[in-house]
Amino acid sequence: MSNRGKKREKNSKIKRKVFLLIFLITLLAILSAVAYTTQQYERARQESLRLIEESRGQQEELEEIEFHPEEEADEYVHVLLVGIDNEGGGRGNTDTIMVAQYQPKNGKAKLVSLMRDTYVSIPGYRDNKINASFALGGPELLRKTIKENFGINIHYYALIDFNGFVRVVDIISPDGIEVDIERRMFYQDGAGDVSINFQPGLQRLDGKQALNYVRFRNDSENDFGRVRRQQEVLSILKDDLLTFSGVTRLPSLLGSIEPYIQTNLQSRQMLDYGRDFFLNPVGDVETLTIPADGHYTDARYSHAGAVLELDMEKNKQILHEFLELDELVEIDPNSSNN
Repeated sequence: MSNRGKKREKNSKIKRKVFLLIFLITLLAILSAVAYTTQQYERARQESLRLIEESRGQQEELEEIEFHPEEEADEYVHVLLVGIDNEGGGRGNTDTIMVAQYQPKNGKAKLVSLMRDTYVSIPGYRDNKINASFALGGPELLRKTIKENFGINIHYYALIDFNGFVRVVDIISPDGIEVDIERRMFYQDGAGDVSINFQPGLQRLDGKQALNYVRFRNDSENDFGRVRRQQEVLSILKDDLLTFSGVTRLPSLLGSIEPYIQTNLQSRQMLDYGRDFFLNPVGDVETLTIPADGHYTDARYSHAGAVLELDMEKNKQILHEFLELDELVEIDPNSSNN
């Protein structure tokens, strides 16, 4: 063999060794990352389970939730978000009803808040506040109610215990979220379970304080102010999550909230949407409140109390335009496009 041939063979061996070394280092890094992610997820999950057991005893076996979406979607996704106060176990009460729209292909996200006192037709029952549909028939009846009144297809649901919200804030924003409190906020219920006391000005709120901030409604804005604050805090959390430090906390976040959430989203679907979320980062989350300003009246019924009576056609039109439902098309994920 010539000297040139020997040199070429020697260089080839060196390249193979370098490639093998790089491959082994990369594999080790991946395995370490997977192990770290799994450890962080499970540690956070166990901590949440411990907190739940401390607050209300051994967690009861969750009832099977009925939910039958009429269509699945790919081009856009609608998730029904329901905040529940589940301290006493069972289905719990809700004063937070939202529909989140996510468009995976372009990373666009929109959030619709449905006021709990909105007076609607409830399938199989007499007209009542929209949150009564959840009390009467859970997520499935609430889904049907939204479809019947607003013509919106809901694909998934997520029931979120308010204690889970506290954990989310503390993990995503361990130094607290910064909010500018516009006016004095004070409320204390008769039982002493809820105590809200904020002074005006720029403040940092931990998870429990943030929950009190978004639930406060004892001022002139009432529920409208609460909805506005909910949208404000969710936008802050989204921005914090998209930072580098926020991304590194994602395994802990998912593990922490898992015990507090009931959803029909499968793990694979959440991973797929999570991947799209980071590949196409969401800009400003557009928000809408229903009823829309100027298109409702205050009313009262003996069986329902004080309600918001909507100009239903106008609110439906505003909602459809906001969600771009005429431009976007629902696609069956079992079609040939997938």
